[in-house]
Amino acid sequence: MTPDPFVSSPPWENGYCESFNGKMRDQLLNGELFYTLREAQIIIERWRTHYNTVRPHSSLGGQPPAPETLQRAS
Repeated sequence: MTPDPFVSSPPWENGYCESFNGKMRDQLLNGELFYTLREAQIIIERWRTHYNTVRPHSSLGGQPPAPETLQRAS
C-alpha cells in the first residue's frame, strides 16, 4: 500500500513547520503579552515580515530567505 500524498500530516511530522513554530515561540511568543487581538495581529505580522525578509539564514550564507525588493525611483 502506498501513502496518499494528499493526506495532511500533523505539524510535528514536518520539520520545516516545527522549526518555524519553535522559533516563533522562542523569539516572539515567550517574550510578549498581548492585551488585544488587534495588538497580537500587528506584532505577529511585524515579526513574520522580519522573519521572512530580514533575518539572516545560515544555510543561505547569511542572506535573508526572501529579501525585500528595492523600488527604483523613476
